Amino acid sequence: MTADREKLIVILGPTAVGKTALSIELARKLDTEILSGDSMLVYRGFDIGSAKPTVSEQQGVVHHLVDILEPDAAFNVTDFVDRAKPIIHALNERGKIPVLAGGTGLYIKALLEGYQFNETDAHSEYRQQLEEMGRSRGREYVHELLAQADPAAAARLHVNDFRRVIRALEVVHFGGEQISQTRQGSEPASLCYDVCVIGLNRERQALYDRINQRVLNMFEDGLADEVRHLLSAGVTREMQAMKGIGYKETAAWLAGEMSREEAVELIQKSTRHFAKRQLTWYRRMPYIHWYMVDEIPEAELLTKVFADVAGFFQMK
Repeated sequence: MTADREKLIVILGPTAVGKTALSIELARKLDTEILSGDSMLVYRGFDIGSAKPTVSEQQGVVHHLVDILEPDAAFNVTDFVDRAKPIIHALNERGKIPVLAGGTGLYIKALLEGYQFNETDAHSEYRQQLEEMGRSRGREYVHELLAQADPAAAARLHVNDFRRVIRALEVVHFGGEQISQTRQGSEPASLCYDVCVIGLNRERQALYDRINQRVLNMFEDGLADEVRHLLSAGVTREMQAMKGIGYKETAAWLAGEMSREEAVELIQKSTRHFAKRQLTWYRRMPYIHWYMVDEIPEAELLTKVFADVAGFFQMK
């Protein structure tokens, strides 16, 4: 622990593992505030399908980066880092250690490790041309274009990592840059914050059972009505927010493209796959302190995590 770095607590883990409840309980115990690290919670009106904590569930704890954007707005990792940094700074200035809670691994990794981002702006028409080229000529063709323009980037990026392949071509074409891969820290494990990173996990089948039940609960709580309302209010299926898991499938069902049962099963399956990808991403973050929630009595989890956080920051 070093005195010159701002303090931060992170609670991460796969979807449905129990991050929200623990983060709120810990924030209350520490008398601090929460930053959301979830890419869907930023959108107003996207509540049930994103598992956004209700006002009641928030228990009076201030939540940042929740309900800050309209559904037609774009939001990415650069936006997240730009918004999160000043909030963390302001809370540290007030003597509080903020709790960052969420499951978007890229957001958290980029913030903690100080990723430097390309300055080249997005060019939608150029991206659409490359996407169409990928459909008509194949992704391999587009990847070969990158190999000619930036061999090092092409060697790093798999042909199926198509969004980053397109971004790499974009930054070369318009900015003469190479796609971002550097961090501010000089050592691979160096972090920008004095941070205690708490990872929650469960036995795989138990996690999958929770995911399946959560999806059923979302439909019982009115997910279909929420999506109907969004669509009737002018939100389109092409907007970034409506492409989130749970929303795109429900919209497809409402459009008659699949049955309700098929939509439920597809959401459950997609969410399970998402959880698996999250855990794969977290394996790239060796500084996470993991807790197997199944192996800790529910009443003891907060006590254990609080004791570990207090020890990490040498709290009295």
